Amino acid sequence: MQYAAKRYAALAHRHGLDPWEAAAAAYDAMRAPSALRADDPWAIVTRAVQVTCIAEERAQGLLCSVHQARRRKISSYHDAERFSDRDHPLPEYHRAFRTDPVEPQNDVSPLPEVEPAIEDAIMLFTLLGWPSDRARSCVEYICSRLADASSRPSAFESLRRDYSARAHLDIPQPAWMSMLRALLGNCDPLHAHTAAGRGILLRLLIGEPLRALLRDDDLASDIVINAPGVRV
Repeated sequence: MQYAAKRYAALAHRHGLDPWEAAAAAYDAMRAPSALRADDPWAIVTRAVQVTCIAEERAQGLLCSVHQARRRKISSYHDAERFSDRDHPLPEYHRAFRTDPVEPQNDVSPLPEVEPAIEDAIMLFTLLGWPSDRARSCVEYICSRLADASSRPSAFESLRRDYSARAHLDIPQPAWMSMLRALLGNCDPLHAHTAAGRGILLRLLIGEPLRALLRDDDLASDIVINAPGVRV
Protein backbone atom coordinates (compact mmCIF):
# COMPACT_ATOMS: atom_id res chain seq x y z
CA MET A 1 0.00 0.00 0.00
CA GLN A 2 2.94 2.32 0.68
CA TYR A 3 4.27 1.52 -2.79
CA ALA A 4 0.83 2.23 -4.34
CA ALA A 5 0.50 5.51 -2.42
CA LYS A 6 3.93 6.61 -3.64
CA ARG A 7 3.26 5.43 -7.19
CA TYR A 8 -0.03 7.34 -7.53
CA ALA A 9 0.80 10.37 -5.38
CA ALA A 10 1.15 12.70 -8.37
CA LEU A 11 -2.14 11.49 -9.86
CA ALA A 12 -3.90 12.03 -6.55
CA HIS A 13 -2.51 15.54 -6.09
CA ARG A 14 -3.57 16.45 -9.61
CA HIS A 15 -7.20 15.84 -8.60
CA GLY A 16 -6.92 17.36 -5.13
CA LEU A 17 -6.84 14.04 -3.25
CA ASP A 18 -4.60 12.43 -0.67
CA PRO A 19 -2.16 9.75 -1.95
CA TRP A 20 -3.70 7.21 0.39
CA GLU A 21 -7.09 7.69 -1.28
CA ALA A 22 -5.43 6.68 -4.54
CA ALA A 23 -3.83 3.71 -2.77
CA ALA A 24 -7.26 2.61 -1.54
CA ALA A 25 -8.58 2.81 -5.11
CA ALA A 26 -5.59 0.77 -6.29
CA TYR A 27 -6.33 -1.89 -3.66
CA ASP A 28 -9.93 -2.19 -4.86
CA ALA A 29 -8.70 -2.54 -8.45
CA MET A 30 -6.18 -5.25 -7.48
CA ARG A 31 -9.01 -7.34 -6.03
CA ALA A 32 -10.85 -7.41 -9.35
CA PRO A 33 -10.50 -10.62 -11.40
CA SER A 34 -9.67 -8.59 -14.51
CA ALA A 35 -6.42 -7.40 -12.91
CA LEU A 36 -5.39 -11.00 -12.17
CA ARG A 37 -6.01 -12.15 -15.74
CA ALA A 38 -4.56 -9.05 -17.48
CA ASP A 39 -1.29 -9.17 -19.43
CA ASP A 40 -0.35 -5.81 -17.86
CA PRO A 41 -2.01 -5.66 -14.40
CA TRP A 42 -0.53 -2.28 -13.51
CA ALA A 43 -2.17 -0.72 -16.57
CA ILE A 44 -5.56 -1.97 -15.32
CA VAL A 45 -4.87 -0.64 -11.82
CA THR A 46 -3.59 2.72 -13.05
CA ARG A 47 -6.64 3.27 -15.23
CA ALA A 48 -8.96 2.31 -12.36
CA VAL A 49 -7.19 4.74 -10.01
CA GLN A 50 -7.42 7.52 -12.60
CA VAL A 51 -11.18 6.99 -13.08
CA THR A 52 -11.72 6.89 -9.32
CA CYS A 53 -9.74 10.10 -8.77
CA ILE A 54 -11.74 11.90 -11.46
CA ALA A 55 -15.01 10.68 -9.91
CA GLU A 56 -13.88 11.75 -6.43
CA GLU A 57 -13.00 15.22 -7.70
CA ARG A 58 -16.32 15.59 -9.53
CA ALA A 59 -18.24 14.33 -6.50
CA GLN A 60 -16.64 16.99 -4.30
CA GLY A 61 -17.48 19.70 -6.82
CA LEU A 62 -21.03 18.51 -7.44
CA LEU A 63 -21.74 17.79 -3.75
CA CYS A 64 -22.90 14.27 -4.54
CA SER A 65 -21.73 10.71 -4.05
CA VAL A 66 -18.90 9.15 -6.04
CA HIS A 67 -21.35 6.64 -7.50
CA GLN A 68 -23.46 9.47 -8.93
CA ALA A 69 -20.42 11.38 -10.18
CA ARG A 70 -19.42 8.36 -12.29
CA ARG A 71 -22.57 8.74 -14.36
CA ARG A 72 -22.10 10.77 -17.52
CA LYS A 73 -25.45 12.53 -17.11
CA ILE A 74 -24.46 13.85 -13.67
CA SER A 75 -20.80 14.56 -14.39
CA SER A 76 -21.69 16.89 -17.27
CA TYR A 77 -22.99 19.51 -14.81
CA HIS A 78 -20.75 22.28 -13.52
CA ASP A 79 -19.50 22.41 -9.95
CA ALA A 80 -21.79 23.85 -7.35
CA GLU A 81 -21.22 27.53 -6.58
CA ARG A 82 -22.45 29.73 -3.77
CA PHE A 83 -23.80 33.16 -4.63
CA SER A 84 -21.41 34.59 -2.04
CA ASP A 85 -18.37 33.13 -3.83
CA ARG A 86 -18.43 35.97 -6.36
CA ASP A 87 -18.31 39.70 -5.86
CA HIS A 88 -20.78 40.44 -8.65
CA PRO A 89 -24.46 39.47 -8.92
CA LEU A 90 -25.39 36.36 -10.89
CA PRO A 91 -26.89 38.16 -13.95
CA GLU A 92 -23.61 40.03 -14.50
CA TYR A 93 -21.42 36.99 -15.10
CA HIS A 94 -23.60 33.97 -15.95
CA ARG A 95 -23.85 33.30 -19.68
CA ALA A 96 -27.54 32.40 -19.40
CA PHE A 97 -28.30 36.07 -18.79
CA ARG A 98 -26.19 37.39 -21.67
CA THR A 99 -27.64 38.69 -24.91
CA ASP A 100 -25.79 39.82 -27.97
CA PRO A 101 -26.19 43.56 -28.56
CA VAL A 102 -28.39 44.43 -31.48
CA GLU A 103 -26.96 47.20 -33.58
CA PRO A 104 -29.54 49.64 -34.90
CA GLN A 105 -30.03 49.49 -38.63
CA ASN A 106 -31.35 52.88 -39.56
CA ASP A 107 -30.52 52.51 -43.21
CA VAL A 108 -32.83 49.53 -43.75
CA SER A 109 -35.58 50.39 -46.22
CA PRO A 110 -38.63 48.31 -47.10
CA LEU A 111 -38.45 46.00 -50.06
CA PRO A 112 -39.34 47.78 -53.30
CA GLU A 113 -42.16 45.33 -54.06
CA VAL A 114 -43.94 45.89 -50.72
CA GLU A 115 -45.33 49.34 -51.51
CA PRO A 116 -46.93 48.27 -54.83
CA ALA A 117 -48.45 45.26 -53.09
CA ILE A 118 -50.02 47.50 -50.43
CA GLU A 119 -51.38 49.85 -53.09
CA ASP A 120 -52.85 46.93 -55.05
CA ALA A 121 -54.49 45.59 -51.88
CA ILE A 122 -56.07 49.01 -51.25
CA MET A 123 -57.23 49.13 -54.86
CA LEU A 124 -58.80 45.67 -54.54
CA PHE A 125 -60.90 46.67 -51.55
CA THR A 126 -61.89 49.93 -53.24
CA LEU A 127 -63.01 48.14 -56.41
CA LEU A 128 -65.08 45.72 -54.32
CA GLY A 129 -67.14 48.41 -52.61
CA TRP A 130 -65.04 49.68 -49.72
CA PRO A 131 -64.70 53.48 -49.27
CA SER A 132 -61.23 54.44 -50.45
CA ASP A 133 -60.29 56.30 -47.26
CA ARG A 134 -61.31 53.43 -44.99
CA ALA A 135 -59.64 50.87 -47.21
CA ARG A 136 -56.36 52.80 -47.15
CA SER A 137 -56.34 53.51 -43.42
CA CYS A 138 -57.22 49.91 -42.50
CA VAL A 139 -54.77 48.26 -44.90
CA GLU A 140 -51.90 50.52 -43.87
CA TYR A 141 -52.62 49.94 -40.17
CA ILE A 142 -52.70 46.15 -40.60
CA CYS A 143 -49.46 46.22 -42.61
CA SER A 144 -47.73 48.28 -39.92
CA ARG A 145 -48.77 45.81 -37.23
CA LEU A 146 -47.72 42.90 -39.42
CA ALA A 147 -44.23 44.38 -39.78
CA ASP A 148 -43.81 44.47 -35.99
CA ALA A 149 -45.20 40.97 -35.35
CA SER A 150 -43.08 37.86 -35.03
CA SER A 151 -45.26 35.89 -37.45
CA ARG A 152 -48.38 36.17 -39.55
CA PRO A 153 -50.55 34.05 -37.17
CA SER A 154 -49.50 36.15 -34.18
CA ALA A 155 -50.31 39.33 -36.08
CA PHE A 156 -53.73 37.94 -37.00
CA GLU A 157 -54.55 37.05 -33.37
CA SER A 158 -53.33 40.40 -32.09
CA LEU A 159 -55.32 42.37 -34.66
CA ARG A 160 -58.41 40.24 -34.12
CA ARG A 161 -58.53 41.40 -30.51
CA ASP A 162 -57.52 45.00 -31.25
CA TYR A 163 -60.86 46.58 -30.35
CA SER A 164 -59.43 50.06 -29.87
CA ALA A 165 -58.01 50.13 -33.40
CA ARG A 166 -61.29 48.92 -34.84
CA ALA A 167 -63.16 51.65 -32.98
CA HIS A 168 -60.63 54.27 -34.07
CA LEU A 169 -60.93 53.17 -37.70
CA ASP A 170 -64.74 53.02 -37.39
CA ILE A 171 -64.96 49.54 -38.86
CA PRO A 172 -67.66 47.05 -37.81
CA GLN A 173 -66.61 43.61 -36.62
CA PRO A 174 -67.68 41.65 -39.75
CA ALA A 175 -65.84 44.05 -42.05
CA TRP A 176 -62.73 43.98 -39.84
CA MET A 177 -62.59 40.18 -39.76
CA SER A 178 -63.21 40.01 -43.51
CA MET A 179 -60.26 42.32 -44.14
CA LEU A 180 -57.99 40.34 -41.82
CA ARG A 181 -58.92 37.07 -43.54
CA ALA A 182 -58.39 38.60 -46.95
CA LEU A 183 -55.07 40.31 -46.23
CA LEU A 184 -53.39 37.77 -43.94
CA GLY A 185 -55.12 34.59 -45.08
CA ASN A 186 -56.37 31.62 -43.12
CA CYS A 187 -53.69 30.77 -40.54
CA ASP A 188 -54.82 27.15 -40.22
CA PRO A 189 -51.87 24.91 -41.22
CA LEU A 190 -54.23 22.85 -43.37
CA HIS A 191 -54.71 25.88 -45.64
CA ALA A 192 -51.04 26.93 -45.69
CA HIS A 193 -50.50 26.09 -49.37
CA THR A 194 -53.87 27.25 -50.65
CA ALA A 195 -54.96 30.65 -51.95
CA ALA A 196 -57.12 31.16 -48.85
CA GLY A 197 -54.15 30.42 -46.60
CA ARG A 198 -51.73 32.78 -48.35
CA GLY A 199 -53.78 35.96 -48.19
CA ILE A 200 -53.82 38.95 -50.54
CA LEU A 201 -50.52 40.45 -49.42
CA LEU A 202 -48.54 37.26 -49.90
CA ARG A 203 -50.21 36.51 -53.23
CA LEU A 204 -49.34 39.97 -54.50
CA LEU A 205 -45.76 39.72 -53.25
CA ILE A 206 -45.17 36.42 -55.06
CA GLY A 207 -46.27 38.00 -58.34
CA GLU A 208 -49.98 37.22 -58.61
CA PRO A 209 -51.67 40.09 -60.51
CA LEU A 210 -54.61 42.10 -59.20
CA ARG A 211 -56.93 40.83 -61.93
CA ALA A 212 -56.38 37.26 -60.72
CA LEU A 213 -57.51 38.27 -57.24
CA LEU A 214 -60.62 39.88 -58.68
CA ARG A 215 -61.48 36.59 -60.39
CA ASP A 216 -61.31 34.74 -57.04
CA ASP A 217 -65.06 34.42 -56.37
CA ASP A 218 -64.77 33.31 -52.73
CA LEU A 219 -62.42 36.17 -51.89
CA ALA A 220 -64.38 38.80 -53.76
CA SER A 221 -67.76 37.77 -52.36
CA ASP A 222 -66.48 37.80 -48.78
CA ILE A 223 -65.07 41.33 -49.22
CA VAL A 224 -68.21 42.64 -50.95
CA ILE A 225 -70.70 41.17 -48.48
CA ASN A 226 -68.81 42.50 -45.44
CA ALA A 227 -67.93 45.93 -46.82
CA PRO A 228 -68.75 48.79 -44.40
CA GLY A 229 -72.27 50.09 -44.94
CA VAL A 230 -73.47 47.04 -46.89
CA ARG A 231 -76.59 45.38 -45.49
CA VAL A 232 -77.27 41.77 -46.34
